[in-house]
Amino acid sequence: MGHTDMRSGFNRLSLIVQETLQRDPHSGHLFVFRRRQADRIKIIWHDGQGACLFHKRLERDRFIWPAVKDGSVSISSAQLGYLLSGIDWRNPQMTWSPQAVG
Repeated sequence: MGHTDMRSGFNRLSLIVQETLQRDPHSGHLFVFRRRQADRIKIIWHDGQGACLFHKRLERDRFIWPAVKDGSVSISSAQLGYLLSGIDWRNPQMTWSPQAVG
């Protein structure tokens, strides 16, 4: 899809999944959305009992985003782990680690 308005909550993102991606937002799959600047992501999924929303902002650098074809892309759980850690999943190496708080 490209990028998403990070003001969107579970309902709006679910609507994007349903109408734009033609997928079921209650399927249990994780759907990952990013901000234009790629410094924030939101992940939505339905765990069978309720709606879940995860939001992460990188303090430095940007999330490495896979090339998107037809509005969506599937990635492995390992690639998702790298993505969430801010690691380039194409060449796994730590990109930055905070030295101090504040």
